[in-house]
Amino acid sequence: MYDDVILITERDYLRIRHILSFQNSDDYENLEIEIERAKIIDEKEVPADLVMMNSKVKFVTLQDDKMMTITLVYPEDANFSEGKISVLAPLGSALIGLRTNQEINWMFPDGRTKTLKILEVL
Repeated sequence: MYDDVILITERDYLRIRHILSFQNSDDYENLEIEIERAKIIDEKEVPADLVMMNSKVKFVTLQDDKMMTITLVYPEDANFSEGKISVLAPLGSALIGLRTNQEINWMFPDGRTKTLKILEVL
């Protein structure tokens, strides 16, 4: 297990910070908090099981045992019907920087907190 440390590449960190600079900060406060507490790593240090931008990830919602597979993308590439979820979406914000077997409690727009567990980075 990796405790609660999340990892992010410098390139992803800088691009997400840039995107957030054009958004209402209140809407994306959780994402800002997550990337600011993340450990920034070099591209050469990326573990194979890290959820980063353009990763295809399989996870489960522990409250209802619902499994999903999505690809984490930048906002301009998001397409829900294709399983491409924006990093700005609550789900995308929750997953960025996690590794296989890590869990995160995340509040969604409906006010419910869900626990997500990473099963696999494909």
